[in-house]
Amino acid sequence: MVFDEITGMLRAVLDDQGLDEVEMTRDTRFHDDLDLESIDLVTLGGQLGARYGERVNFAEFLAGLELEEIIYLTIGRLVDYVVGCLRQTGEC
Repeated sequence: MVFDEITGMLRAVLDDQGLDEVEMTRDTRFHDDLDLESIDLVTLGGQLGARYGERVNFAEFLAGLELEEIIYLTIGRLVDYVVGCLRQTGEC
């Protein structure tokens, strides 16, 4: 369920670039596979905040990563982070 929600958010971001039909798996990388830029991450963060509220702090998550980890960030890693946040609040 979280995977589907996040890929839906990513498709909305990618729709502006005409890339909304890209196949997405847990191993899909934000930078290499989806060609997301920093402004796209800001948009995604806004969508995550709108959906999950303060339970999921995307900016805090990114701030805790090294640059190389951000470059190689995968959908699966973000899904795991969101699920972990929801579990902490008893919602998952």
